[in-house]
Amino acid sequence: MLRAIIFDFNGILVDDEPIHLELFQKVLFEEGLSLTKEEYYARYLGMDDRGCFKAAYRDRGRTLDEATLTELIRRKAVYYRNAIQRRLTVFPGVKKLIPQLSSSYPLAIASGALRSEIEMIVQTIGLRNYFQVIVSTEDITEGKPSPEIFAKALTLFNQHNLDAKPITPSECLVIEDSKEGILGAHRAGMKCLAVTNSHPKVELTEADAIVGSLDEVTIPFLESLLP
Repeated sequence: MLRAIIFDFNGILVDDEPIHLELFQKVLFEEGLSLTKEEYYARYLGMDDRGCFKAAYRDRGRTLDEATLTELIRRKAVYYRNAIQRRLTVFPGVKKLIPQLSSSYPLAIASGALRSEIEMIVQTIGLRNYFQVIVSTEDITEGKPSPEIFAKALTLFNQHNLDAKPITPSECLVIEDSKEGILGAHRAGMKCLAVTNSHPKVELTEADAIVGSLDEVTIPFLESLLP
């Protein structure tokens, strides 16, 4: 039975994956490294900033110490805040679906984005009050495909609802756009609905269901995934 829903953020609620690509490219270029669009979508999409920079350096045979990594993340965050103010796009269906779902289910965001980025955007688009839980990269030690972020969201759900019967992983549905997110959800014991915002359907076949847009999603459809 469906009792809680966990949303990814980038690529699910807001269409900012192209911005993240551009900014990873910009920061890496400043460090003498290159990153193609094809590499990003095939290899790095779904990782948090920490994981992406570490993997990019490792894949290119470069070492990366913690101080430099922290600086790269900080620099990208500054660029992101400037870019998102000019190019904020919400995916179709999001502003309609989220309020509908929140009247029946607790909602969470579980994202490898920085908390300041998530908070800024959900406040800007008027959806902050619909999410009971937000888990960001600062709250975890391992990014997706680790299940840690989804397990953390579930723990917080149950802490917020101490008077209710605890929610179990099998009662949670994750909504994701990446292969890493799908794998992380399944490792957490949760079912996953994939949306083809970032990858074609053929690359998301490990999800329990796939839709082209949240505009297609209804409450009865989601409930059918966890009967």
